[in-house]
Amino acid sequence: MVEYGITVKHDTGGKRIEMQCEHQNGLVYVVPAEASWVCSEELLHAHALAGFFRQLSELDSPEVDAAMQRWGIYYRERNLSASESQTAGGTGI
Repeated sequence: MVEYGITVKHDTGGKRIEMQCEHQNGLVYVVPAEASWVCSEELLHAHALAGFFRQLSELDSPEVDAAMQRWGIYYRERNLSASESQTAGGTGI
């Protein structure tokens, strides 16, 4: 039986994020990279996706804005909690 929704699978050296519904089916691979060294392996996918969407939204590109609006995807960066910003060295990474 096909399972719809979002599933995070832990692989050696990274994560796979499976996204599937009746009309779309895709897979996102998240592996350690230059900008993700500060985060634990357990949270690599959250760190990478939040950083990616932050950087994507900062591009201020009409094409990116139109694609995100078409799919109803909006990204808003949030402040880190006090304990999280201390863990990240107060850099907001």
